[in-house]
Amino acid sequence: MPPRTPSLLLLLTTLSILLALASAATPTSFCKCTCFTNSTIIALDARPNNSPPSSRAFLARANGGGEKEDERKEYRARNCNDCNRQFCLGYSLPICKGADVGDVFTMCFQRDSRKDEAVVIFFIFATAGLLGWAAVKPWVDKCVQVSLRSPLL
Repeated sequence: MPPRTPSLLLLLTTLSILLALASAATPTSFCKCTCFTNSTIIALDARPNNSPPSSRAFLARANGGGEKEDERKEYRARNCNDCNRQFCLGYSLPICKGADVGDVFTMCFQRDSRKDEAVVIFFIFATAGLLGWAAVKPWVDKCVQVSLRSPLL
């Protein structure tokens, strides 16, 4: 039987591409704000005001370049370090109306990373491939047995 280098090479290439995609992705971070007994989940890439990001892009230049630290924080990507009590209170959530700093509890978590998606997709393809092989195997075995019994021409 000849070696299967092309199929092995294709498999290794596909797996390395999936590995590169999975390792290069970052998961989505969420902040769970609990005020009193009610809670809500906020995606950390969302902005509290309704103005589109393109209209805020020039605000940093408009104030003469002398930006303060708080103004620079508004324009950077948020992460789990930003999920704190002041973040939840500054978001002006209806459930936090009248809440004090002591009434707010926060928790940051991450979900839906590309790595998780790659694992699930690989599992689905592997399961589908095994089920397909189980369905086709009886016919393949019959064809192999028939070809072994028949004389060569």
